[in-house]
Amino acid sequence: MADHPVQLSWSASFRVSRALHTASRDLRGDKILLPQSALEQLLAASTTTGPSTSHTFTAFDPFNPYSVADARRERSQYRETYQQLPHPLMFQLVNQKNGNAVYAGIREFSAPEGEVALSPHLLDALGIRDTDIPGTPPAADGAEDVAQDGNENRPTGEGIQITVRARQLPKGTYVRLRPLEAGYDPDDWKPLLERQLRESYTTLTKGSILSIRGGKGEEFRLLADKFQPEGDGICVVDTDLEVDIEPLNEEQARETLRKIAAKAQRAPGTSAGSSIGHQMDIWKDVEGQVLEGDYVDYELPSWDRARALVIQLSVHDAGEVDLFVSPKTNRQRALPRDSEHTFGDFSSPKDGVKRILIQPTNAELEGAESLLISVHGFSLPGSDSSGQTPHRYTLRARAVDSQEPGAAPVDLVSSPSSSDEQQCRNCLQMIPKRTMVLHENFCLRNNVVCSQCKIVFQRKSAEWQNHWHCPTHPEAYGSDPQSKAKHDYVQHTKHTCPSCGPSSPFTFPSLPELARHRTTVCPGKLILCQFCHLEVAQEGDPLDPSSEAETAISGLTAHERADGARTTDCHLCGAIVRLRDMAAHVAHHELDKATRPKPAICRDTLCGRTLHGVGPRGQINGGTRMGQGPGNDLGLCSLCFAPLYVAMHDPEGKALRRRIERRYLTQLMTGCGKKWCLNEWCKTGRANRGLEKLGASAAAALPLVKPLLEEIGDRGRPMHFCVDEASQRRRKTAEMLAAEGVWELEWCVAALEAEGGSLEKARGWLADWAPTKVAAKR
Repeated sequence: MADHPVQLSWSASFRVSRALHTASRDLRGDKILLPQSALEQLLAASTTTGPSTSHTFTAFDPFNPYSVADARRERSQYRETYQQLPHPLMFQLVNQKNGNAVYAGIREFSAPEGEVALSPHLLDALGIRDTDIPGTPPAADGAEDVAQDGNENRPTGEGIQITVRARQLPKGTYVRLRPLEAGYDPDDWKPLLERQLRESYTTLTKGSILSIRGGKGEEFRLLADKFQPEGDGICVVDTDLEVDIEPLNEEQARETLRKIAAKAQRAPGTSAGSSIGHQMDIWKDVEGQVLEGDYVDYELPSWDRARALVIQLSVHDAGEVDLFVSPKTNRQRALPRDSEHTFGDFSSPKDGVKRILIQPTNAELEGAESLLISVHGFSLPGSDSSGQTPHRYTLRARAVDSQEPGAAPVDLVSSPSSSDEQQCRNCLQMIPKRTMVLHENFCLRNNVVCSQCKIVFQRKSAEWQNHWHCPTHPEAYGSDPQSKAKHDYVQHTKHTCPSCGPSSPFTFPSLPELARHRTTVCPGKLILCQFCHLEVAQEGDPLDPSSEAETAISGLTAHERADGARTTDCHLCGAIVRLRDMAAHVAHHELDKATRPKPAICRDTLCGRTLHGVGPRGQINGGTRMGQGPGNDLGLCSLCFAPLYVAMHDPEGKALRRRIERRYLTQLMTGCGKKWCLNEWCKTGRANRGLEKLGASAAAALPLVKPLLEEIGDRGRPMHFCVDEASQRRRKTAEMLAAEGVWELEWCVAALEAEGGSLEKARGWLADWAPTKVAAKR
């Protein structure tokens, strides 16, 4: 299908309508919405008649002669029609009014019948203005929607009709873009272009203009004027596209180089640019500088979490510099910004100092890996910050007692007044009584005191003329137009959440309200998903109370609830469990461990095996259930009992007793001859351990063996038979592991048997399946 794409012969005329807010997301790039009937017509136009290559049953077995014969019979007797749409679907849009044409991709088939919804990029390319579209235009600047029952906002006529044709374009290999303005630095917008093409574009049209919005709100406009292969459009999906950037003319190229060079002089880390952020600690002050509109990001990885923390910013000039702090947790991953922070201070510095006090009991610090601190040079949107000198500052973090008012400025205690001084009723200063008359005459004539903040100004000074107080925020005041403009922008200007989309109703009366939204219920808030372990948006609908209730109960965001619905195998029992239920499932395993009975181990003191076998998933007595148990009443494992087994009728056990006696005598008098043997009831084992010989003759050995024979019926008494090297090594390792005091000896023997003697794997087996001594006592 890739070499011979399906070509459709289909076209229709539609009326342009507004994009639906109920679509999966806002229309961007070259995407359109078509009605459901368009999909049915496209399927009908793509219907092809030919031999069937599919099978009527779901489990076709090519090695089954009956299945193959049935498939051949079906192909020979029937011919069926099948429908195949090209991927991706592409269309050519033509404005019937002015003849403008542009290529587009499909987003959904959800538009009203007879209508097509276009993205802003397509509307601009087709020359369609907002007033040409029937319906009420969207409200601007956060204003409320007006009623649609009036005719003031409705254009005359039936709107704009466009022709939509199915048109498949070749895969593009090259595109040349030309910036429409000088000064575009590819480092600023090239990554954004790649992401925008990947997410929002199916095609590119020759002569179209791409608009890319930068991280600081700036817009880059680029003209696409050359393609490979040649033509008036290309497809940019599933292709390696080479992008070349060329200026429109030589003058623009020179101006761009000049602006890039000027920007490089003010790059972070240079003398005229902002400082470069880094990790900081509470023992050392940080000196830095920041340009207007820039952020300098720091990270505080550790502090005394039992005490309150004061983060202090001292500004060395009269610049407007803000301080923002956000704890870095699994639920908060974004760097602090003016529209997204947990703690912030927008106020104008009092005496050049700003302080943020964070109490150790603050719920936002729960699970915090570190504190993210940002210093921001405030700049009003649209203002030109070029040529500005950076503002210098000192940043410091220190721990204080919880009762210490670290966020409040220090009150300077004035010295007690003497008896010959009197306070001026105007400026409130202490003046000698003998000069009070002269002082008051001068003070009342030249000075004025603000009745709210008690600051003294000269009557004709610019500070007094520009002095202001906010009626709704009594703590906010200033004495210059810049501080007033900043306060109005921060506290009295409506701000729309950028993560909720331009058509979202989430508009907030102030920046602090927007920051609170973006760090709590905003669907675009970045989190660290505990299931996919990626930094992703938390998603969800902040207006849905059921979703918020589920988040509060489960502790999972909407993304985590969807991602946690994936299933996986439990590493303990192999059961298929949802990821979000895995913690509760493992907790049940922990409860089951406390009640598990200890496995029975072999009675032989040198044997490192259990009586009934152990499985890799913690199965106890699994060997007995499968008919592979010990099959004896002595308490010996199958391998230790094997030399004592004979096929004879011995109801009283006398013959078995004689065989045990004979084996003990053979061990004492002859030995097993194994170099690894450490059996103290074996001649070889005693020699390997450096012990003296015991029972070298039958006369000397018989008195020693008889007490052991008397204890045969008591399964609580040990037996002493030589074993293989691996079993003996596992037993010694199990005894050392049990000596640590965490697990019982029986569980240690079972773990080493299940894991083939590997100590590290045995520890993992014990952690998964064995109860500790403390849990067993409970």
